[in-house]
Amino acid sequence: MNDANFWQLYSEAVLTTLGFFWKALWAFIFGYIISSAIQVFVTREKMRQTMGQAGTKSIAIGTFFGFLSSSCSFAALSTTKSLFKKGAGFVPSLAFLLASTNLVIELGFIIAIFLGWQFVVGEYLGGILLILFTWLIVKYTRPKELLRKAKRRLNEREGEENQDKDAPNWKDKITSKKGWQQVAKKYFMEWGMVWKDVTFGFTIAGVIAAFVPRSFFQALFLGAGSQNPGFFAVLENTIVGPIAAFFTFIGSMGNIPLAAILFNNGVSFAGVIAFIFSDLVVFPVIRVNAKYYGWKVALYIVGVFFAALVATAIVMHYGFSLFGLLPESVEAVSPQSTERFAIDYTFWLNLVLLIITGILAWLRFGSGQKQQSKHQHHQQHSNENADGKKQQHQGGHNHGGGKQGFTEKLLFWLAILSYIWLVGGLIVTFFVNGQ
Repeated sequence: MNDANFWQLYSEAVLTTLGFFWKALWAFIFGYIISSAIQVFVTREKMRQTMGQAGTKSIAIGTFFGFLSSSCSFAALSTTKSLFKKGAGFVPSLAFLLASTNLVIELGFIIAIFLGWQFVVGEYLGGILLILFTWLIVKYTRPKELLRKAKRRLNEREGEENQDKDAPNWKDKITSKKGWQQVAKKYFMEWGMVWKDVTFGFTIAGVIAAFVPRSFFQALFLGAGSQNPGFFAVLENTIVGPIAAFFTFIGSMGNIPLAAILFNNGVSFAGVIAFIFSDLVVFPVIRVNAKYYGWKVALYIVGVFFAALVATAIVMHYGFSLFGLLPESVEAVSPQSTERFAIDYTFWLNLVLLIITGILAWLRFGSGQKQQSKHQHHQQHSNENADGKKQQHQGGHNHGGGKQGFTEKLLFWLAILSYIWLVGGLIVTFFVNGQ
């Protein structure tokens, strides 16, 4: 690779990253507004009261509440732990966790933009199958004693949580300025939890799109580029996909552009679906679960999830194949295929939702908010998860000050390096285009 070619590829990588993010920005904002509103108006205590032990109804309720909840893996882990500790069944709690990271609204928007409707259907239908397979695996492996020890560990290590039984109901909140100030606060907390993953994930997607040749993917994924890969190639893709996700350790939202790159390079539908579903089998998630429940339960959970996602990806692949619905590579997200920053629907959606973000910023940081900050700080943490902040400082996303875990520090510096890379690429682009 000569110098001229490198600088051209560098420019292309950065423009691809920025183009990807611009394309997805409105979906991020819209999704997080919906997610934040639901999390403020539907309290965790209300969820716990309606989630009983394992059973069809309890699992369905856990799935529904997960669908309404945040897509951030680490926030979902903390809430899942609290639900389980307070009496929700293990499988309904896992159903909540799986749904809150795989069935959420904002994730569907991002998948639709980068991968197309077949993957949206695969994500939501596959998410339900993932929960059903998880239920079956737990049912037949019977980890009762393991779970009894895990709950005893939680009770011994952690005090009683503040509950939100006396919090105002959703009707009062939704008609008050105070309620929408809480939505604004939650909205910026959501961005605070994902900005590092999204920055690094989109940057890596641009780098891979520009620098990594198709032959690399063909070597890594058997049958890559084949219109009709054999069963063993599909199986290998569903195993390698999660392994690739394990080493990226990026959350589900940051992984979608990477999934699009994989698909454009010929990886099978099953392999891409498995990659998308793998946000709960990465090492940082395993480590957080180990802090909550101990390593035996953490490894049991990752084993269950891995088996369930492989089975789900294979069923979805051959189910779509049976009905002739397997998608072809989406060249629309290829770096050179479309104008990145056109005045189109994406531009207008981004503009409108950035204005709404400005309104939320005024609600969150305005003078009226400062006068009641202490009260809202206490109430917000009571309503969501009294000990979530402490646990997230230890192993997950950090909402504010305090000690951060190694993964968070690493992601922070990777995000900073990503910004340096992007700024440098814009400078290079100016000179490359100016020649």
